Amino acid sequence: MSKDDPTYRGAVVFSERCSGCHTLTAAGTQGSANRAVRVQGPNLNQRVETVKDVLFAIRNGGFSGAIMPQNIVTGREASEVAKFVSKYAGSTAQTTVQPPGSGSP
Repeated sequence: MSKDDPTYRGAVVFSERCSGCHTLTAAGTQGSANRAVRVQGPNLNQRVETVKDVLFAIRNGGFSGAIMPQNIVTGREASEVAKFVSKYAGSTAQTTVQPPGSGSP
């Protein structure tokens, strides 16, 4: 990622604060190998995220049982991380397969 990318600062902060638990290739992070442990954050390569949802998770300690520290980043940094994650999350997410006859080509 180029330093000229508008989400570069968010990538740096994500790498510093979120890499211990979350995998996201665009940030060069792999989280922890043990995804079976409840304290592990989701692999963000495998799920699409919106800015709004990322900000919610940052402020509230995630979505499922508040296992993520609340407000791990705040203010401008939180916005930068949210924009970065929403831009690059879901890079390996599976597309939804449409059932036959659903009108999709």
